[in-house]
Amino acid sequence: MTDADLPLWRQIADTLRDEIAAGLACGTRLPTEAQLARRFGVNRHTVRRALAALAEEGHVYARRGAGVFVITPAMEYPLTRRTRFTETIAASGRVPGRTILMVQPFAATAAEAEALNLKRDAPVLRVEGTSRSDGITISHFRSAFPLQRLPGLEAAFADGMGVTQALAACGVAEYTRAWTRLDARLADSLLAGHLQMRPGGAVIRSESLNQGPDGVPVEYGITHFAGNRVTLTVTPE
Repeated sequence: MTDADLPLWRQIADTLRDEIAAGLACGTRLPTEAQLARRFGVNRHTVRRALAALAEEGHVYARRGAGVFVITPAMEYPLTRRTRFTETIAASGRVPGRTILMVQPFAATAAEAEALNLKRDAPVLRVEGTSRSDGITISHFRSAFPLQRLPGLEAAFADGMGVTQALAACGVAEYTRAWTRLDARLADSLLAGHLQMRPGGAVIRSESLNQGPDGVPVEYGITHFAGNRVTLTVTPE
């Protein structure tokens, strides 16, 4: 089969893929569907199918109301006993970013109470948000912190502090990873919306516990990484 025998949407996808590989920077917005339809002399449905194919391959992602953007190859993200998001992203030469979606006290769930060594229904501060690298959303996180052990934590987050700063403000100057569990999942509609990906896309689920220098748990969290944007590397220590 020659290129001319391929469906039009596939020919368009191949052309755009080659242009991305030729050096379109991460975060570059592609022309609109209408502009691409005029360029290739096809209808918008054909363009939409080509863009969907590129999204499934991990080359682009769509942001509702904003357009379709280029994704670079999956970035390396090391998991160590002392992983710090901002430091890790900055060390790779990228620009880190975070959006906090919720900071609110709750009664601990069974999983949170067990991990944090709390009584069931003890108060925890739940923090939820998304993390970015060079403006691209790479993960959605939800963490629980033991409120009675960390007085002033909610106020620290309200002041715009990150996790490391907030814990330091509560007397935990250093913390390390006690354990991490990794598995693979498919994104439901809600998670896909947070990660700006298609529902059913692959995500890496990380469940972890951080502890202070005295071995007392200070953070239990679950993070979902977009599977086509991040490669997790576990470093023996």
